[in-house]
Amino acid sequence: MLSSRLLSAALVTALLPVAAAAQNTLSIGLGPQSAPSYFGSSENETSLTGAFSIQELNFGPLSLGGSEGGTAQGFGFAASVRFIGERSGAEYSELAGTETIDAALELGGGLTYTADNFYVFALARKGVTGHDALVGELGADAIYRPSAPVELRVGPRFFFGDDEYAQQYFGVTAAEAAEAGNGNTLTAYNAKGGLLSQGIEASASYAFSEDWGLTGTVRYEEFANDAADSPIVQQGSDNATTASVLVTRRFSF
Repeated sequence: MLSSRLLSAALVTALLPVAAAAQNTLSIGLGPQSAPSYFGSSENETSLTGAFSIQELNFGPLSLGGSEGGTAQGFGFAASVRFIGERSGAEYSELAGTETIDAALELGGGLTYTADNFYVFALARKGVTGHDALVGELGADAIYRPSAPVELRVGPRFFFGDDEYAQQYFGVTAAEAAEAGNGNTLTAYNAKGGLLSQGIEASASYAFSEDWGLTGTVRYEEFANDAADSPIVQQGSDNATTASVLVTRRFSF
């Protein structure tokens, strides 16, 4: 959601013996992305996005992640970071009269389970700037590797938010509704938390070499419950499609 302004991070960990020549290995991705201008917008914007992951981190007697940059199998931990850009009623005529929502940064983590042909995760984050709300994500991927350099993934996604989060991004105050006009037809609405969107994500990755790769991702979501009933969504779009292409670079040290 708002992936055009999203920085994602993952750190999958497992306790393993340290190899004699253990390394620290991380990957960084950067590229263009098309995503809705804001939650409920019917228009997409193209911007720069990024992602990073840590495959292996060694310190002392412990090794976190897969051996020699591989993927850790079994249960692990994933760190999660999300950045949501500012939303201004002055920028979008259909939101005229609404208060500006400051940019937000969310930090958190959760549990994962990784196998050769599937991946499952459950994440929770809390806003540290922009909002104080709690949000969560559940998802799973089926994984298929038709050849050594190619990896295909597809699976469901579910997004949850508490009352504060739902009201901030999908609610409309009485004062904002009173500003109706100049393109704003919003009515007062008190949004409650819960399941706010559900969808599916598919990705294809190609490794040009051991260190360089390309990943294309498409995510389709439909708003649910109070998010779907929001006047902001009703006058805009009840679904969101996000697409990105990232050039990835792996670093070992």
